[in-house]
Amino acid sequence: MKATAERIEKNTVLLEVEVETEKVEQAMQQAYRNIVKKVNIPGFRKGKAPRALVERFVGKETLFGEAAEIIVPEAYMQALEETKTEPIDRPKIDIVQGEPGKPLIFKATVEVKPEVTLGEYKGIEVKRPSTEVSDEDVQAELARLQNRYAKLVTVEEGEVQKDDITIIDFAGYVDGEAFPGGTAENYSLTIGSGAFIPGFEDQLIGAKVGEEKEVNVTFPQEYHAEDLAGKPATFKVTVKEIKRKELAPLDDEFAKDVSEFDTLEELKSDIRNKLKEAAEARAKSAVENGVVEAVAANASVEIPAAMIEQKVDEMLNSVGQRLAQQGINLDQYFQFTNTSLADMRQRMKPDAEKTVKNELVLDAVARAENIQVSEEEINQEIRKIADYVKQDAEIVRKTLELQGELGHISQDIARRKAVSFLVENASIVEDTVQA
Repeated sequence: MKATAERIEKNTVLLEVEVETEKVEQAMQQAYRNIVKKVNIPGFRKGKAPRALVERFVGKETLFGEAAEIIVPEAYMQALEETKTEPIDRPKIDIVQGEPGKPLIFKATVEVKPEVTLGEYKGIEVKRPSTEVSDEDVQAELARLQNRYAKLVTVEEGEVQKDDITIIDFAGYVDGEAFPGGTAENYSLTIGSGAFIPGFEDQLIGAKVGEEKEVNVTFPQEYHAEDLAGKPATFKVTVKEIKRKELAPLDDEFAKDVSEFDTLEELKSDIRNKLKEAAEARAKSAVENGVVEAVAANASVEIPAAMIEQKVDEMLNSVGQRLAQQGINLDQYFQFTNTSLADMRQRMKPDAEKTVKNELVLDAVARAENIQVSEEEINQEIRKIADYVKQDAEIVRKTLELQGELGHISQDIARRKAVSFLVENASIVEDTVQA
């Protein structure tokens, strides 16, 4: 097979591919085997008619068309590899020469990744946030543990306070009329959670069990129900029960109850170490993101719209998977949030464009610095995936090969190595602000 590539526009390449006669004949024979099983030719059982008769019956053009569908996809993929062409969209295929007994020649017009002009990418100054852990940080984490393991006690006498969990009945009215969804019984509401309309929870502070309160609020202008947006409303609320968290004292017994440690000091030391590890991870991420963004800002590239749309598709798929884990789909999410697929795509475009540019710049850095990915590095990545999905590494590899994903794995590794290169060659300044 012969393949040539010519850039005919800024981001468009014309591939010309010639497939030798022998392969065309092999594909013709395969096409015959496919078609003979589908046609009924008088005097022959289905699948048994000779090729010459099948050609006369369906026409050589039909047979060759089937053969071309067999040849072209494989030849196109081989041509991409030979010419090191990286497409970003489906090609437009034109058969230039296509007849039995001659080589098959076709042209493929395809939009490709744009060329990146790198600016300064070595010696980039980037701040590394402080990773210091203060006593206040440790105390704040202890307070979170106290709240997590707090006991809920029923308040027999007293008034609603911030952070109390209340059980309430309520009925809402707009212009003196009850509205759909504005009534509930035995509703659990944490005061200060912000779960209700602004001002609702604050007005319950000071209420007593059994007391009916009149709460006056105004629906936000951007409220999802258009018939209520911006309108004043009155809620008649009855507090039926008040529950309050009872915090355990911070002592050795608390440490034993909430951890594997015997003393509070041991627990504090463990908290400090974990906070330090988290701060180090955040600082590392901040440095990596900072240097990549700076290098991307110094580079110039015109990003085709198709690449941005593809990245939006990836982001949507990721959102859909996360929602599915919560038991809802995208259509339900749009209904709950009073938005649409078009709204979400539009909101995602700036981040998608930024991500695509960063990836293109990292690819350019990898090429400029001749960053290579070894087979062993790919194997290590496959083993990680195999461990995660609890499958044999060879099975995972074969699956990835069938899906055409091995190239993406190599690309991801190269990008990570490019990030490491940029960080190693950056000028890192320690910041006093905590990560």
